[in-house]
Amino acid sequence: GEIDLAVHSLKDLPTTPVEDLVVAAIPPRDDPRDALITRSRGGLADLPRGAVVGTSSPRRVVLLRAHRPDAVTREIRGNVDTRLRKVRDGEYDAVILAMAGLRRLGFAVSEAEALDVHDFPPAPGQGALAVQVRADHASLRTRVSRALDHRETRRAVSAERALLALLGASCDLALGAYGTVDGDAIVLEAALERDGALARARARASNPETCARLVAGLLGSHVHAR
Repeated sequence: GEIDLAVHSLKDLPTTPVEDLVVAAIPPRDDPRDALITRSRGGLADLPRGAVVGTSSPRRVVLLRAHRPDAVTREIRGNVDTRLRKVRDGEYDAVILAMAGLRRLGFAVSEAEALDVHDFPPAPGQGALAVQVRADHASLRTRVSRALDHRETRRAVSAERALLALLGASCDLALGAYGTVDGDAIVLEAALERDGALARARARASNPETCARLVAGLLGSHVHAR
């Protein structure tokens, strides 16, 4: 009871519901894409052969390898400023970071540096925020929902997060997923490393859970009982 609500980056929020808490609102999503930041600021097209790229994300490693098998990925730690400094200082040739996070910190990112959302699908929920309140605070939940919740964003990211939950929701899972709303339908596309290869799938359905199950089935992955 120390605070009335909390704002989270949705991609960092566990897919398993927390007892007594509820996500009252998911505001309109910011840019979900990743960005490749190099010293020359030329993006992927300007990345030299054999470049050392900093990322600690299995998803980003797999997707970069699919498009640039010559690139060398290396673990990188620290906040955004620290990672960018390591590129400027020559420790890395480039780093991959979320567009939304960079822009929220006031870092200007060009379209040349943005990675295509279909070639490089983001982490489930990337670019979206979640406003969490106590489940028993009905009036606050209603006010927050009416003021901030964006139905299309909620439907899209719900499909992404449902897929993540079905596949096991592990930090080692190399999964990219991107949902969009087209009329009454949700379109979900995903990429998953499976048996050392990158599998891709796309499905369309009216319900987030149904859409996620269709994609999971197409990926040929084991779907955990829920």
